[in-house]
Amino acid sequence: MVTPSAPCRVKLHYLGEHSWGGTRSELPQTSIREVARRAGVSVGTVSNVLNRPDLVAEATRDRVRAAIEELGFVRNETARRLRRGPERTAGEFGDQPRRAFGIVAEDLTNPYASDVARGAEAAFNAAGHDALWLSSDQSSAKERRSLELLEEQRAAGVLIIPVGGDPGGLSRLRAAGMSVVLIDRDSSEACSARVDHVAGGEIAAAHLLGIGRERIVFVTGVPEPQPCVDRRDGAARTIVEAGLSKPRTLVQDALSPTEGQAAAHEVMALSPRPDGVFCANDLLAIGLINELTRLGVRVPDDIAVIGYDDIELAASAAVPLTTIRQPRRELGWEGAELALAEMAEGSSHQHRQVVQHPELVIRESA
Repeated sequence: MVTPSAPCRVKLHYLGEHSWGGTRSELPQTSIREVARRAGVSVGTVSNVLNRPDLVAEATRDRVRAAIEELGFVRNETARRLRRGPERTAGEFGDQPRRAFGIVAEDLTNPYASDVARGAEAAFNAAGHDALWLSSDQSSAKERRSLELLEEQRAAGVLIIPVGGDPGGLSRLRAAGMSVVLIDRDSSEACSARVDHVAGGEIAAAHLLGIGRERIVFVTGVPEPQPCVDRRDGAARTIVEAGLSKPRTLVQDALSPTEGQAAAHEVMALSPRPDGVFCANDLLAIGLINELTRLGVRVPDDIAVIGYDDIELAASAAVPLTTIRQPRRELGWEGAELALAEMAEGSSHQHRQVVQHPELVIRESA
C-alpha cells in the first residue's frame, strides 16, 4: 500500500499552462493536483493510481478514480513531448504537424471493417498523418476505453464504426478538440459517412424476386448492427410490396461463416423450404452456401443465396457469391476526409453527412 506521503517514482505530466492549439487552448485543464485535493490524497498517490495501481489500496484507488471521473480529468501524455521540443513533422509532406487519428471498429477481423480502415488510413497517410487501429470487439465498454485512450493520447480525431447507436462521450471528444466521424451511422452530433443500406436490402430482395424466388428468408446475427437492421427492413418492404408475406428472419449468434453453416440446417428444417436466402453479410452467406452444398443442396437451382458487402472471398467461394457491393475503402476515405476537414476548419466547421450507394454484383449463387 502506498501512503499519501510516499514518493512518486513516475512523474505525471499535465498540460497546465501549455496548450495544444486550436480549441484546446480555450479549454480549462483539470490538473492532477485538483484530483488529489478532491480525493484527499497526495499527488504521488494519484500518479500511482494512474501508472502503478497495484501499489495502491483498493479503497484509495476507488476514491481517486471517482474524483477523476467527477472532474473529467484526462492526463496529457504529449506534455512530455511538448516540453522536449516541437512536434516531428510530416517530412515529405512539408512542415505541417504530423498527427495521429484513431480508427475504432466493432470487429477488425471482419473484412468489411478492415477494408474501411485501410481506406481511411490511405487518406490520412496521403495527407501526411498516421492512423491507429483499435477494435472494440463488439463491446461497448471496450469501445469507451478506446475512445478514452485516444483522448488521453491527444489524437487529432477518430473514425468510429460503433457497436450500437451513437457512442457515448462524442461531445466530450469534440470539446477536447478532436474531430469525430461516424462510419455507417447517422448522427446530428458528428459528421458521418454511411451507405444507404435500406436501398441495399431493396436491391437484394428485388433481385431474388426477379429470378422467380417467392419463399425468401433473411439470415442475420447478434449483436445486429443498425446497417443489418436497415438491410432487413429494406428487403422486407420490397417483398411485402410484391404481394408476398413478410420474410422470416433467422437470427444466429454472430455474423460469421460458422453461424452461416448453422443457419443452413435451420433453412433445411423449414417447411415449406425456402427457395431464396438473403444474408446480412457475405461471411454468413459463404458459410451457408458451403454447408448447403455439403448437404447436397444445389445452389442456386434449389436455393438461391445472396450476400452483402462483396468482400474479396465472395468471388472465390465454392459457388461464387451474388452480393450487394458497398464501397468499403471509399467509405473509409470519405470518413478520413471529413475528419481532416473538421480539424482544418476548427470552430467554423459544420457537420456533414456523406451517403454512398450500394450496387448488385451478380455471380453464380443467385
